[in-house]
Amino acid sequence: MTRDFAAAAATLSEALPYMQRYSGAVVVVKFGGNAMGDEAEMAKFASDIVLMKQVGIHPVVVHGGGPMINDLLGKLGIESRFVRGKRVTTKETVEVVEMVLSGLVNKRIVQAINDAGGRAIGISGKDDDLMVCEVDDPELGFVGKPVEMNVQIIRDLYQAGLIPVIAPVATGMEDNETFNVNGDTAAGAIAGALQADRLLLLTDVSGVKDGAGEVITQMTPDQVRSMIADGTIAGGMIPKTETALKAIEDGVRAVVILDGRVPNATLLELFTEHGAGSLIRSTEPRVKPRGLRQGDSGL
Repeated sequence: MTRDFAAAAATLSEALPYMQRYSGAVVVVKFGGNAMGDEAEMAKFASDIVLMKQVGIHPVVVHGGGPMINDLLGKLGIESRFVRGKRVTTKETVEVVEMVLSGLVNKRIVQAINDAGGRAIGISGKDDDLMVCEVDDPELGFVGKPVEMNVQIIRDLYQAGLIPVIAPVATGMEDNETFNVNGDTAAGAIAGALQADRLLLLTDVSGVKDGAGEVITQMTPDQVRSMIADGTIAGGMIPKTETALKAIEDGVRAVVILDGRVPNATLLELFTEHGAGSLIRSTEPRVKPRGLRQGDSGL
């Protein structure tokens, strides 16, 4: 038992340089996948977010909720239709999407964070015209592409000590328009508008893999584009890496695609030398400061 306590103390001591490096940083976390439907996993995620806030980071949570939307649509007898793997969102469907994302899912996450000792508040992309969209693809109906971001409300919240939890539902250019926005897309747009230090995309896979199936821990945008072109990056990983590229282009310092099923995944990424998942950043580090993992200079 004494050794366990000593190991815990050593771990905290080793994390100090990372806590110092990220103090005051804005970290946008996209939360989704299977963990959202599991109360124990939700509680662990919430605890990690509260710890991040406690050590001086400004976490901003953006969430999805596809399985919950499917469940309610099924109960209401509304058919779910998909084109190229993306949900077709009719006027009838978008009302259900808003109910689930802005209501049920958003408030579950807010409650979990509050139960863990944090101070969370739930909003959607509609609040204060945070996210204004236009039609992304006419075939998909009311699926939006962000064209205008107004993120001052997020800054006001985290500067007041609150943790924003954001549902990816947005307003349109016309009155009374509502758009369903892909969770990753919304998180990338919000991170870019905030000029966030990190965008963490939690998924149900371990990261971006090479041709041999091994996770690539560090990548540049040029490497990502090359791997998309040659087919190494394929399927559902394409939109995630494209979101990462757009976020970096918009000013995010780095994006990490990591496995949200791993316990304390966000803490492993931010506070250990090993990190977690695949880190994508624009430039190679000049020097590795003491205590920071190679490839994450903080400069």
